[in-house]
Amino acid sequence: MRRVCARVRAFKILHPLFALTPIRRLTFVAPFLSKRDLQFQLYEVLDTASLPSRPRFAEHSREVYDDVLALAYNVADKYFANHAREADLNEPHVVDGKVQLVPGVQAAVNAFRDAGFFSAHHDEELGGLQLPWVVLQAVQANFQAANVGSSGYAFLTIGNANLQREFASEAQQAKYMMPLLEGRWFGTMALSEPHAGSGLADITTSATPREDGSYNISGSKMWISGGEHELSENIVHLVLARIKGAPVGVKGISLFIVPRYRVGEDGGVGESNNVVLAGLNHKMGYRGTTNTLLNFGEGGETVGELLGEAGRGLAYMFRMMNEARIGVGMGAVMLGYAGYLASLEYARERKQGRHASNKDPQSGMVAIIDHADVKRLLLRQKSFVEGGLALGLYASALVDEIQTGPEAEKPDNELLLDLLTPIVKSWPSKYSQEALSDAIQVMGGAGYTRDYPVEMYYRDNRLNPIHEGTEGIQGNDLLGRKLGQAGGRGLQVLMEKMQADLQASESLDGLTEIRAALQTAMQECQTAFGAILKRAAELGPDLFLANANSALEALGHTVIGWMWLRQAAAAAKALPNAKGDDLDFYQGKLQAAKFFAIYELPKIKFHTDLLASADPTTHDMQSKWF
Repeated sequence: MRRVCARVRAFKILHPLFALTPIRRLTFVAPFLSKRDLQFQLYEVLDTASLPSRPRFAEHSREVYDDVLALAYNVADKYFANHAREADLNEPHVVDGKVQLVPGVQAAVNAFRDAGFFSAHHDEELGGLQLPWVVLQAVQANFQAANVGSSGYAFLTIGNANLQREFASEAQQAKYMMPLLEGRWFGTMALSEPHAGSGLADITTSATPREDGSYNISGSKMWISGGEHELSENIVHLVLARIKGAPVGVKGISLFIVPRYRVGEDGGVGESNNVVLAGLNHKMGYRGTTNTLLNFGEGGETVGELLGEAGRGLAYMFRMMNEARIGVGMGAVMLGYAGYLASLEYARERKQGRHASNKDPQSGMVAIIDHADVKRLLLRQKSFVEGGLALGLYASALVDEIQTGPEAEKPDNELLLDLLTPIVKSWPSKYSQEALSDAIQVMGGAGYTRDYPVEMYYRDNRLNPIHEGTEGIQGNDLLGRKLGQAGGRGLQVLMEKMQADLQASESLDGLTEIRAALQTAMQECQTAFGAILKRAAELGPDLFLANANSALEALGHTVIGWMWLRQAAAAAKALPNAKGDDLDFYQGKLQAAKFFAIYELPKIKFHTDLLASADPTTHDMQSKWF
């Protein structure tokens, strides 16, 4: 038995979490994740089962992936979902200078660590299983759906370690990264400042060189998730700062490793590094994750180490931010998905009213799922969350293609992932919020109460359109950079892949509506993008970007339409041999694809017309007119 397979299977036998049955909670009884849909996305839409043919994954198999996913579900169900409401109602607070969290958070992150998920995608030599990125994202989806707040500590740590693995020196990796992979220390990303927010070019946190080659870090950072807690032995902050004498703007920004407690030569945790908690931010949702204002250099020196080259801090951090943007999109999807499943279960059980054709008041009431408008609300949710999940996993699979796929395809895949990243982040964030609004609507007054989880999911997700770059930032990135990058090659690759899937689906039944609607959307996008890009110099940057959100909306909906074509094609292929629950599952996929084609894709015409015309309404509005 090869090493990785043997390790996973031994873990399966020995680890008590594999013996668990799903936990039923008093009020949170709805499932938080569809294991059937996750399997469909990974193995029927994507070809994840073929990845073990590549050298990096040679010791894997589909059974290995299924075992890892089963473990993730059990850990998420027992240790994360069980305290989601408690953490929401009892947000972090400070007692005697220390941040207090509900006890379930510590148990959850310990279970995550014990299951080996901090290092699962890293090399075997680093304690990992070399999991493909797409499988890791499917693993993380379980935790995002079960408890997005508590999962934040682990995912920030994973992102911090990934950045160190790429850019830190070997000595720094041994000193700071390995404890993160072991789950003993946690990590953050410290970018924003109270006065600057997303305007990173204007940060003022400074770094003064010391004689030993390290730096004194001085300044404040705001909105730092996971910035202070007692969950781990140490916290490793990745801090953007400007070295004394560096130029203004982004070219003068460097990245520093700054631990909460200083680290000795032996790797042991020592005295305070004077990273001081100045306050906790009290959020509408995501309450389980501490959100902090941190002061560096208060009461003494804060010592940091330069990571990589001076002046390249923002470039390094954007690698972590782009990874985080895909994670934000996936987190949004899973919140929307959990809300959809909760409202679906409620709609099946709640009886109210009768069909319009039934005039007999003495007859029994029907389940609300039998009413056409409730079906509309549920179909809309289904089309948003299952389409968003397909996109998030597709983007994750692109990461694996770039890292382990054919070398000749790497440049195009990199351009495609760059183009899709602002959509992966922003589209699910916005449309999961609409799905959650629909979930509350399905449940009526019950959905508006704290006796059911959907109102919490709604508050939790409202952060996602904001953090890691607002919709405005993502729209500017898409229109201002990504669509024109490499002479527009990224968009060309995207359209070629869509066209290939359209051609491959020509002979399949049940795809008429989604194929026609996608072809129209593709043409409208290409026409509008061509029109606005040709006028870029004439319009000037301000007017050119005034309707960038419409570019995001139009291409976002088109990409989700493509995701539904791919799902519908996989369902149509499987349908002739399907039985029982699988028959219903595949029929549901085809109907959701039809719904998105008829109800959603026509909406992009408004956005493409607005974009192509370079409408100046918002640009011309004056602040004093408000």
